[in-house]
Amino acid sequence: MANKKIEKMTYEEAIARLEELVNRLEDTEIPLEESLSAFQEGIALSRYCREKLAEIEYRVEYLLKEDRQPFEQDIYEEPEEEIGEDDS
Repeated sequence: MANKKIEKMTYEEAIARLEELVNRLEDTEIPLEESLSAFQEGIALSRYCREKLAEIEYRVEYLLKEDRQPFEQDIYEEPEEEIGEDDS
C-alpha cells in the first residue's frame, strides 16, 4: 500500500488495517515476500498513526491552554485603579 493511500485514511481505518496485517503476519503459512510486504506496510501505518496522535495531542493541548488563558489572566492581573481616585 502506497503512502499516499495511507495518508487518505482516517486514524480508525489505519488502525483497522494494521490489525488485519498483524493477524496476517501471525499466520505461519504466509510466504516470506508477502510477510515482508505486510511488515513494511505495517511500519508505515504505525508511523502514520503515531503522527496523527501527536497532531491531535498538540491540538488538544493548544485548546486547553487557550481555554485556561483568560482564567489565569483574571487571577494574576492586578486590579485596575478606578479613574478619578486621588491618593492625596
